[in-house]
Amino acid sequence: MYASNHVCKFLSAIGFCLTATLAEAAGLRGIDIPADAAGPAIHGMIWYPCTEPPGEIRLDEFIVPGVAGCPLARDHLPLIAFSHGQGAGLLINHDTAETLADQGFIVAAINHPGDNGRDLSRSDDLSGFNERPTDIKRLIDFVTGASPFAARIDQDRIGFFGYSRGAYAGLVLIGANPDWAGAASSYCQQRQGPICQQILGRKFPSQPLTHDPRIKAAVIVDPWALFFSAESLAPIKAPIQLWASERGGFGVLLHDVAALNANLPAQHEYHVVPNAEHLAFCAPFQAGPELCADAPGFERVAFHKEFNSAVTQFFQEHLVKAANQ
Repeated sequence: MYASNHVCKFLSAIGFCLTATLAEAAGLRGIDIPADAAGPAIHGMIWYPCTEPPGEIRLDEFIVPGVAGCPLARDHLPLIAFSHGQGAGLLINHDTAETLADQGFIVAAINHPGDNGRDLSRSDDLSGFNERPTDIKRLIDFVTGASPFAARIDQDRIGFFGYSRGAYAGLVLIGANPDWAGAASSYCQQRQGPICQQILGRKFPSQPLTHDPRIKAAVIVDPWALFFSAESLAPIKAPIQLWASERGGFGVLLHDVAALNANLPAQHEYHVVPNAEHLAFCAPFQAGPELCADAPGFERVAFHKEFNSAVTQFFQEHLVKAANQ
């Protein structure tokens, strides 16, 4: 499990290290989802195809490629919803979002309330595992309903990209049900930390899980896989592209992701990235704190070119080509 001090180190590393990567221009706009009966207000960003020359946008301590407010001239575009890892934020996979936008997708990402770089109030609470899928459903509802992009989105072509705890949310959204009393409790027998204390104390989330059948394909990246049994994964029908880091880290172990791969009932790809640590899937970092460094011999920039290409190809296959057949 993540420990709180690990999260703090992770946040500081991101603040020092995350930087822009070379990319085509993508349009970029902020969104704000109002609070409602399902949850608090949520801040997010949308990346989308843009034909203007590339520029740079400063967002707090981050600099990302893009064109603020670029006009969107195309219609019937597929939508990809993004969910970040514990204690991170909506920019942590910004290069992947930019690549997808360059290739004709609308990408919507949020800061999960209570579990992001500015607010960790729910990060160590088990209820957050039920809230995350609800956050993404609310994001999809907003972008396809009240947002200025709604009329430009093909609502039959919606995908999902999730990293770490966000990948867990994606599995739930496409049908999985965490096995708190079984798989999760077994895992926690030899672990400590607030989440495991709640699981072993049988203080399981009481609110219903949120599944979203609108999601037609999902990229699941280095997930928290230990909460799922074969039975709890059985309802999944959507195609999946599953990624795992060989070295793992931050509570993610290759052994757990491999077990998830073996238990997935749906059509899926499985990619293990040699010599990669958990943070290798984050946008490339500059030199900085030790946490920003990769394993010796691992080239994050080169890997991300391959990774972003594979993610784009997967969504093109399952959301674009499939819709045209």
